Amino acid sequence: MEMNEITDHYLRPLQDLRISIMDKCNFRCSYCMPADVFGEDYVFMREEELLSFDEIERMVTQFTTLGVKKVRLTGGEPLLRKNVSTLVEKLAAIKEIGDIALTTNGVHLVKQARALKKAGLMRVNISLDALDTTIFQEMNGRKVSSAVVLKGIDAALEAGLHVKINMVVKKGVNEGEVVKLASYCKDKGITLRFIEFMDVGQTNGWNYSQVVTKKELLEKISTIAPLEQVKRDYLGEVADRYRYKGTNTEIGIISSVSDTFCGSCTRARISADGKMYTCLFAEEGFDLRALVRSGASDLEIRATIENIWRKRTDKYSEERTEQTVRKRKKIEMSYIGG
Repeated sequence: MEMNEITDHYLRPLQDLRISIMDKCNFRCSYCMPADVFGEDYVFMREEELLSFDEIERMVTQFTTLGVKKVRLTGGEPLLRKNVSTLVEKLAAIKEIGDIALTTNGVHLVKQARALKKAGLMRVNISLDALDTTIFQEMNGRKVSSAVVLKGIDAALEAGLHVKINMVVKKGVNEGEVVKLASYCKDKGITLRFIEFMDVGQTNGWNYSQVVTKKELLEKISTIAPLEQVKRDYLGEVADRYRYKGTNTEIGIISSVSDTFCGSCTRARISADGKMYTCLFAEEGFDLRALVRSGASDLEIRATIENIWRKRTDKYSEERTEQTVRKRKKIEMSYIGG
């Protein structure tokens, strides 16, 4: 297949694709899908609105002709979608894709980890915001204990998947869990990535006073053991990486509030209903599903994606102000896939 690697307005290449395959989730995390907004009567997408696995495979194939090498499946909670391993198998067969990952809350990994690994999944990022069950339940908005996620982590490790843990830190809520979770991950040799509480979407009640910054996180984690910074592996890597001295165990910090990383962002996103977004903080996307279902050729799909990316000028975290936080109508994280 001919490859035509492209760049956007700021010469950032298109290399990574995040695909939300399900808008539903079995958690109601306050920073993503708060229960007071996403209540029992909330209407999620019907099955026919979701991209089919064949449609996803076709889109990904066209993205690879423009430079995409890495794919991550997200949600909502992607493992609520039936037969995800079938989709993974389809994507693993696309030879240009060198990395397939999945972000999950971990609840369904006990049953699915082995099948996902066999299908070709390489990595999982598992969300775990606290070890203490009371705090964890406060964060996830459900009565799910942290023990359930810990079993999912073990199942992923036993299946041979590379595991990272994601922890969103909110001041006054779970910052007291930072050192506990860091110690747990250090003991197991798992990379833990801390994520500053971000102003994604319109419903998570974000304000800067709830942000635990990278500087504060480093001070807390350094009480466990001395840290040394690690060089980034690739263009577009969003986490600042550190290693416990004398070990190969790392932590990462995604600091899109206290720092910015727009200058090297190489990611496109597709929502569960097939809209393409060029930024996590986007206001609107382009309907690729309508294009595909209208009978467009592969060449037309490819040309559309290329045109969208070449015109891309997003750099929200560099332009964030109190006014943009308040007035910009951003897509919800649960819709765009984080």
